[in-house]
Amino acid sequence: MPTPRAARRRPPAGPRHLHPGAWWLWALGLGAAATRTTNPLVLLLLAAVAGYVVAARRGDAPWSRSYGAFLRLGLLVLGIRLLFAVLLGSPVPGTHVLFTLPEVPLPVWAQGVRIGGRVTAEGLLAALYDGLRLATLLVCVGAANALASPARLLRTLPGALYEAGVAVVVAMTFAPNLVADVQRLRAARRLRGRTDRGIAAVLSVGLPVLEGALERSVALAAAMDTRGFGRTAAVPRRMAVLTAVLTLSGLLGVCLAAYGLLTAGGAGWAPPVLVIGLAAAFAGLLLGGRRSVRTRYRPDPWALPEWLTAGSGVAVAASTAWLAGLDPLAFAPTVVPPTAPVLPVAAAAAVLLGLVPAFAAPPPPAATADTGTDAKTDTADTTDTDPAQPRRTS
Repeated sequence: MPTPRAARRRPPAGPRHLHPGAWWLWALGLGAAATRTTNPLVLLLLAAVAGYVVAARRGDAPWSRSYGAFLRLGLLVLGIRLLFAVLLGSPVPGTHVLFTLPEVPLPVWAQGVRIGGRVTAEGLLAALYDGLRLATLLVCVGAANALASPARLLRTLPGALYEAGVAVVVAMTFAPNLVADVQRLRAARRLRGRTDRGIAAVLSVGLPVLEGALERSVALAAAMDTRGFGRTAAVPRRMAVLTAVLTLSGLLGVCLAAYGLLTAGGAGWAPPVLVIGLAAAFAGLLLGGRRSVRTRYRPDPWALPEWLTAGSGVAVAASTAWLAGLDPLAFAPTVVPPTAPVLPVAAAAAVLLGLVPAFAAPPPPAATADTGTDAKTDTADTTDTDPAQPRRTS
């Protein structure tokens, strides 16, 4: 007898992969909260929450090892921001001079730009806050890359976005694959008794990494060609035009609403525009999906853990934005004059809502498990980063 649809979509008991969309909604919620504050204590708490969830729910797939690289990238961005503030100055006026560098004279047409000169505590503090906010955004994106399988994310995209989704997923998998290749080659050099540090070691690793990236590109193209990628169904021209108009207008409305939500004067008109834009984009994607002739193999369920994970990220973003409107000074401490940042209790409670996935999300299955569960039968989703692998065309 055929299995009911509800039974087919029921998530299995025990370890399983959480829906990648839930992980990305959670990470984007933390990132949106980071954009609403320059308080270093709140930003560090957001980064700590993301790191704890990654440590609790990260699997052992190759793409899940990229979180450390994003942490180092965030520290690098923070250091570059501080270096630029020291060498090129800061637009923030300050009176507390820490030290003075030799200033390079510039021509008249370069007024407003300086190299060297006075370095003030206010300028360094403002650069530190801005750099820490950007580093926190990178940490949130790194958490999503380490928790959500790129291949599974591609499977969940609507049919209208499948072609664009392949390009996005391939771009997203570049960093995890690059990190995995570098770690593998450095381990091979250590096993051969060679050093893995220094410029010579970096140059010797660079060529094999580029060769591996080329081989993956060729394999991806062959896999996509074998599975009939790009095959579409015939639709009336009027329907295609309506789909394009709805999708473009919806995305434009979402962009305008996002700009309004990030500015001070858009609190009144931005929410209605966001709702209208999302509705138009959803209708366009629904109509555009008729062109797709592919089928889905074992779609990921969206159950209670997915709702809790995505809802925690949305709750963090919404509560942080609301609290920042009530008490702006607590979320954006002044640098002129310099003031010691404090951690509001309400803000800390809002950020700690992001820890829900560490307890609500199921643990991921081991990629090398010897049982007959999903960990063994779904090897393409846990150990392979080929976006075309999980797809089957009809």
